[in-house]
Amino acid sequence: MIDYPAARAVALVVQTGSFEKAAAALNVTPSAVSQRVKQLEERLGAVLVERGTPCTATEKGEWLCRHMDHVGLLERELTAHLPGLVDPAAPVPRVTLAIAANADSLGTWFLAAASAFTRGCDHLLNIIIDDQDHTAGWLRRGRVLAAVTSLEKPIQGCRVTALGALRYHATASPDFMARHFPGGVTADALAQAPALTFNQKDRLQHDWIRRTLGRDVVLPTHWLPSTQGFVDGALAGMGWGMNPAQLVRGHLDAGHLVELTPGAVLDVPLFWQVSRLAADQLADLSRRVVATAKRELIQRA
Repeated sequence: MIDYPAARAVALVVQTGSFEKAAAALNVTPSAVSQRVKQLEERLGAVLVERGTPCTATEKGEWLCRHMDHVGLLERELTAHLPGLVDPAAPVPRVTLAIAANADSLGTWFLAAASAFTRGCDHLLNIIIDDQDHTAGWLRRGRVLAAVTSLEKPIQGCRVTALGALRYHATASPDFMARHFPGGVTADALAQAPALTFNQKDRLQHDWIRRTLGRDVVLPTHWLPSTQGFVDGALAGMGWGMNPAQLVRGHLDAGHLVELTPGAVLDVPLFWQVSRLAADQLADLSRRVVATAKRELIQRA
């Protein structure tokens, strides 16, 4: 049988980042939490928590934490139907749901759906940020319950819903265009003009070049891991980048930014994948994500 008090101690240490904070949440001493975690690790023959500042979960610890997320959802659903199971003197534990999304979705439309969901329940969200081509990996590894992803094929054990496409414009300041593209946007010019790249996983600039010019170009780039920073960097003439339409529409209309090639947009299809084990419990979140996406993203004909 699973030692749920010990498993909950592990989950709270990971969630809060320390044994002391987990102890405060459980209303026990830090040494009691440490003992519970240590005994469970010894029983399993595996380290569950990487001790540090903050404490983090190992791969096996992540599996246990996600299991506790599922248990928390099921317990809340059960006690809603059978309130007599709840000790009225005991504090009601809050359920933290781990979900993954790409930074550009979070910076444009996803937060509206997430905040609407949290206003209707007392669940907490742990939103993991990763590239849209890589958020599916978090689902495969069981580290999140749902994800916004570019992967259309259902991940094993998940349900998938098409959300629409996030539209990107290749933008730069008029001054940057005058300095780097006086003769037009060519492969040779792009090979000299600094781009803005989110991180090593970001392929949007290369995808846009391949679609627009029909070839690959090796780009000089500034590394800028911030959605809003991309817009600010482009406005400041630091480089050119792929910016979501929602964030640059006003700047394009005002002439503060211009498109490298007018009308050459890049639409990135997005999908909502949710674990079947938690799909029913996350039905309200899924409804809000899909409804918000229908309003904010480009819909296929």
